[in-house]
Amino acid sequence: MRGSGTCAILMRLGLKSNPMKTEAAVLVETGKPLELVSLEIPPLSRGQCLVEVAYSGACHTQILEARGRRGEDQWLPHCLGHEASGIVLEVGDGVTRASPGDRVALSWIKANGLEAGGSTYDWNGKTVNAGAVTTFQRHTVVSENRVTVLPDGLDMTQAILLGCALPTGMGSVLNVGKPIEGEAVAVFGTGGVGLCAVMGAVVSNCNPVIAIDLLESKLEKARAFGATHTIDSSKKDAIACIAEICPDGVDIAIEATGRPAVMAAALSTARSQGGRALVIGNAPKGQTVTLDPLEFNQGKSLLWTWGGDSKPDRDFPLFASLMTEKKIDVEPLLSQPYRLDEINNALDDLEAGRIGRPLIKMKDS
Repeated sequence: MRGSGTCAILMRLGLKSNPMKTEAAVLVETGKPLELVSLEIPPLSRGQCLVEVAYSGACHTQILEARGRRGEDQWLPHCLGHEASGIVLEVGDGVTRASPGDRVALSWIKANGLEAGGSTYDWNGKTVNAGAVTTFQRHTVVSENRVTVLPDGLDMTQAILLGCALPTGMGSVLNVGKPIEGEAVAVFGTGGVGLCAVMGAVVSNCNPVIAIDLLESKLEKARAFGATHTIDSSKKDAIACIAEICPDGVDIAIEATGRPAVMAAALSTARSQGGRALVIGNAPKGQTVTLDPLEFNQGKSLLWTWGGDSKPDRDFPLFASLMTEKKIDVEPLLSQPYRLDEINNALDDLEAGRIGRPLIKMKDS
């Protein structure tokens, strides 16, 4: 295993270490399964960290990329994944956020620290591109500002949620919706991000907290996370049901499905004169949303967010403390572990709504 100490000794002796290789699930062609390949890890540049990945998560952004639903992909072949936990093995020049041996969370959301950009790996003479953070691999080179040191007591499995689900879902509620205690919240879509939005509403003491989804299994999780009402929109008119619960509309309507029709529905359920509709979901490239022009004269706010407007140095300690202090129980959100060679199954299960957040274990033992 290449580490900073080993590399330093070899450099003093005037020797070069053999190139370190790692196994990665790479997107070679959109619309096709990810391929498991062996990559040669490049030397670290200024501001980069080499991390041994313990667990990776995945979200619908990776599904959009892998299925080719984000338009033409000019970076093929490339690595994927943007949320993980792991251990720092080596750091490049200028890195101050982490040291070898640190337990860390990896996130696509930028923290303080150096922005080192992406990397390229060698695959038997072919170049494989990677962004500033990628996580569908056993070892990864990441930019310093995508690394956050974990507090003692936070399990490495739960730590993957710091990479995307919690900052995007809970962060959207706390940082963008900014609820007042007792306000009514409706969450459309109870996947990983939507369930984290439910938790955000619950810890903010909102009431009622209404969860809407097509699958009863996901609504069951929403109830476990504290939703006061659930609506199966495959059987009932969600807008009519929300009107029965909140005749004047909800204070905050959160869309977490990525479906344009649901975005419009969320806006329609927000109350006039102060209601907020917040769009979190990612829609496939080329889709459009149609809104009733009357909504623009009702005193509502239509809000968007980038990662829940979360700032890792400010918000990750809060999310981590909620988990370590057992104020939120995130275990029902995580799947049983998948092996790296089962990653295509994990993405299929996520897309089908069979799991909330896939937990991809990088070590086979």
